[in-house]
Amino acid sequence: MSKAISFGAEVLPVTVSSTTLRELLLSKELTFLMEAHDGLSAAIAERAGFRGLWASGLSIASALGYRDANEASWTQVVDVVERMVDATNIPVLVDGDSGFGNFNNARLVARKLEQRGASGMCLEDKGFPKLNSFVGDRHPLADIDEFCGRLKAVKDTTGPDFVVVARIEALIAGHGLDEALVRAEAYSEAGPDAILIHSGKAVADEILTFAQEWNNKLPIVIVPTKYYKTPASVFRDAGISTVIWANHSMRAAIAGMRDICGRISSEESIAGIEDQVAGLDELFSLIGYHELAQAEEQYLPKRTAERRPSDSDQAQKFDN
Repeated sequence: MSKAISFGAEVLPVTVSSTTLRELLLSKELTFLMEAHDGLSAAIAERAGFRGLWASGLSIASALGYRDANEASWTQVVDVVERMVDATNIPVLVDGDSGFGNFNNARLVARKLEQRGASGMCLEDKGFPKLNSFVGDRHPLADIDEFCGRLKAVKDTTGPDFVVVARIEALIAGHGLDEALVRAEAYSEAGPDAILIHSGKAVADEILTFAQEWNNKLPIVIVPTKYYKTPASVFRDAGISTVIWANHSMRAAIAGMRDICGRISSEESIAGIEDQVAGLDELFSLIGYHELAQAEEQYLPKRTAERRPSDSDQAQKFDN
């Protein structure tokens, strides 16, 4: 699949291939995916050096003002993912929750995500509607055979390069390691490309034990939101494939906006915070205004292009 990307100094045809995501999953090197929830956060993550993105269900829902309980529709999620894909040139793995329904909903969502350029979809073994894994203790798991049907439907509907990750919530739901391994074995027969094992513990012990027992039958993906003190070297030694930093761009944005809004409200001025926020030049650069200026030089009549202000002119205008 090809597209023209306007993030950068020029428009270039690029190929959005989930083969790249597959290569990351199969790499002998530990891979890190950074959370993003819109085009801007995706562009920032790419510039920071991340080689892949996690389109977080929690963060996308939060940005839209919804709870992470399937309150945002799948069409809203697909639209956001499209903006992330258009803003970057790195693969996007989408948090598909539990598939927004049964096998039919799951395969429809997957097909639409693939059409919009996503490289893969992660499905968790819960029912619909799901609830965020770290909220409360009510996390009923899907029937194993029914969830296998969801996985098969997605694999059969999408192309060979579209990555499917089966997410196991047995540890979150309190069912223990044995149940997690039983589910991993069953799901692996349905054709996913990787297994995501999730835990809400503050230490990584049960994740590491799972990895040892699983013995890399499929690549293992983890989300160390709660066991964040575990060094990456431990994951490397355990043979983990991929680490997802699942919500930190959103949480950083919340903290930053909370502090800045509080100061502006109390100080009734922006003078004291101007050097603590991103400059307009950086904002314009992230969104690709410089490419627009170059395109105008190429495609607009000369006199029209000359009348267009540059990025620095725009920044000065807003500063005033």
